[in-house]
Amino acid sequence: MRLLAPAEPSVSRPQDRRKLAVRLNGIQAAITVVFAALALAFWYFQVVQHAKFRELAENNHQRTLSLRAPRGVLYDRHGTILVENRDSFVISLVREHMKDPDATIRLLCRVAQLDEAAVRETIRRNRNLPAYRPIPVVEDASLAQVAAVMARRLDTELPGVIVERVPTRRYPAESLAAHLFGYVGQATEEQVEVGGPQPGDIVGQSGIEKVYNRLLMGQDGARRVVVNSTGREIRTIEEIPPSEGRRVQLTLDYDLQRAAEEAFRGYGYAGAAVFLDPRTGEVLAYVSLPAYDPNAFAGGIDRVTWNRLNTDRLRPLQNRAIQGRYSPGSTFKIVVATAALEEGLVTPDFRVHCGGGASFYGRYFQCWEKRGHGSLDLRHAIERSCNVYFYTLGNMVGIDRLHKWATLLGLGEKSGIDLPNEIDGIMPSTAWKQARFGEKWYSGETISVAIGQGYVSVTPIQLAVMMATVANGGTRVTPHLVRAENTGSGWKPLPPPPPKSRVTFKPETLAALREGLWLVVNGAGTGGRARIPGRDVAGKTGTAQVISLQGGRAAAGRTDKDLRDHGWFVFFAPRDNPEIAGVVFAEHSEHGYLAAPIAKYVMETYFAKKEGRPLPTFTPPAAPAPKVATVAAAAQTSP
Repeated sequence: MRLLAPAEPSVSRPQDRRKLAVRLNGIQAAITVVFAALALAFWYFQVVQHAKFRELAENNHQRTLSLRAPRGVLYDRHGTILVENRDSFVISLVREHMKDPDATIRLLCRVAQLDEAAVRETIRRNRNLPAYRPIPVVEDASLAQVAAVMARRLDTELPGVIVERVPTRRYPAESLAAHLFGYVGQATEEQVEVGGPQPGDIVGQSGIEKVYNRLLMGQDGARRVVVNSTGREIRTIEEIPPSEGRRVQLTLDYDLQRAAEEAFRGYGYAGAAVFLDPRTGEVLAYVSLPAYDPNAFAGGIDRVTWNRLNTDRLRPLQNRAIQGRYSPGSTFKIVVATAALEEGLVTPDFRVHCGGGASFYGRYFQCWEKRGHGSLDLRHAIERSCNVYFYTLGNMVGIDRLHKWATLLGLGEKSGIDLPNEIDGIMPSTAWKQARFGEKWYSGETISVAIGQGYVSVTPIQLAVMMATVANGGTRVTPHLVRAENTGSGWKPLPPPPPKSRVTFKPETLAALREGLWLVVNGAGTGGRARIPGRDVAGKTGTAQVISLQGGRAAAGRTDKDLRDHGWFVFFAPRDNPEIAGVVFAEHSEHGYLAAPIAKYVMETYFAKKEGRPLPTFTPPAAPAPKVATVAAAAQTSP
């Protein structure tokens, strides 16, 4: 029989139970902590962060679209629409919805035939915008571009690409008054930095559009929509309509503007013209030619068109009326006559003998009429535009008093018109020459200035102001273009800007000037092509040299640059109660009298419209003005 050994007592069993209990307690504690943390997290996300995550969830199926406000409509003084709006399509990118930005951009450029580098530059310029805000990459998309993009959006090939219908500026008359209206475009980085517009906003970039941008811009609206997983709109949740910009009534008269530009083109001239109401300074017509079509800018101008405008030798982007600076020629004789009469140096009966020229300070100065004019008083000196007479007056007045009266008449300084980038003219004086060249003024230099040559130069609008000042008796009006605004409750007149200066001409000064200028048009003067029977048109012609006749043209040699002189005609009508005044500048017309028919046609239109008669029809000249450069064999200064 086999005996079994007795079993040993389990000494470790209680110890194992203790360890197991500790482990179980640790696991229980860990589970409690985990569930407590989960509960705390659920509470934090569901209660504390409820609003945030609700917004994020809604944004997965909601989208806010900007509704661009239409810009304010521009009207002429009689209610004719000059600038309005039309519907167009804009293709934009929303970066927060773009899963693969590079792929989206490449595909968009391929299907819409866009320049990829230009698109990426647009995105770079707007990189600081919030990711949810659309970045326009095609401002005025064609129907083909819209169709191509929409077809691929439905198949989710172009996530983050949206197409919106937006109001776009429309200029019904194309290039009519282009430099006055200006054009619009996306706000530049510089404009955004100075405050006001936001990136992507359409703002005025030149002309009235720029100066009155705050009135015209309006307030954008917004539309919240529900979209499905492919980005397709299902329904609209909320819509805040945009507020249209204010309607603005200009001082411009559409019929006068049309007539002025029609006459310029009919005679074949580039140039500028400004027609004013001399009583108020309201601009009735404003021309700068050649011009451009502002519609090309409304939808975003392409590089080819922009480069062509900038390299065109005729400079269509230059606003000649306020940025072109030229010698005034014989139109400056009005200043000399005014200064001599107002300073009491002569009377209207003061006579000078013209034998074809005269000597001053050891130099012989010719008259344009080499045979001479004989003995003339002031009225007939204006009529005949006698250089010798005005050499004599200018020498008597002196350069500083000429500067004084030229400034009072509006020359040499900005007119203050409500258009951007106006430049100064130059009206020399002893102080001016000392500051400019560090030299004293020589009396012989005054002789050249007396007939509008030498250092003196003006812009066309400055001569228009000069004629308005003479016409109204001494008040230097400030030209302005805006007459009234409409905020939705009717037209509200806007106060005109105050005059720049005001003097009261002596009655004999005013009578002599008006009679002499009337004789220029209605007597033996050179302004006969502006004569209108029964209207008593008063005016003065002038020629601005492009290059000096005494050696300048010979030194220029063979050149394709047009060296013909420019022609001026300044005017007002009727003589004794002027209602219209201004200037016509015909570039390279050779003679001032060739600018007069343009002014005549506009004045005929003005009086016909005022009296309710049929407007005149422009009759083209028998032979158009020559358009090739020639060297004019003219006298030193022709009238």
